Amino acid sequence: MKILVDENIPLMTVEELRSKGLEVKDIRGTPHQGMPDDLLWEMAQKEQRLLITTDKGFSSQRNESHHGLLIIRLRQPSRQKIHERIMRAISNHPTADLWKGQMVIMRDTIQSVWHSNKIE
Repeated sequence: MKILVDENIPLMTVEELRSKGLEVKDIRGTPHQGMPDDLLWEMAQKEQRLLITTDKGFSSQRNESHHGLLIIRLRQPSRQKIHERIMRAISNHPTADLWKGQMVIMRDTIQSVWHSNKIE
């Protein structure tokens, strides 16, 4: 599975996802660091990657054709809590085909799932 992580995702999460054999692109420390959200979304779609972020602004993309979107929304986020929620979501949806057209929002105690009506 191919994943693009936003800059707000903990490095320990990137490392653990990679250790599980997932292809994770992290834009920190690259010329893409700090890129606008619309360009980050475009990159994820062009490269057919699941986008993982804590930015709720991406939820506006839920009805578009996409390769998956995981948004972490916690009341009191910490690196550890963000990491745990991401790992739980990935274990629940372990393959790229399960993510295609799906947006998952992981909150403190609940998970919400939307399916795009525009799947390519």
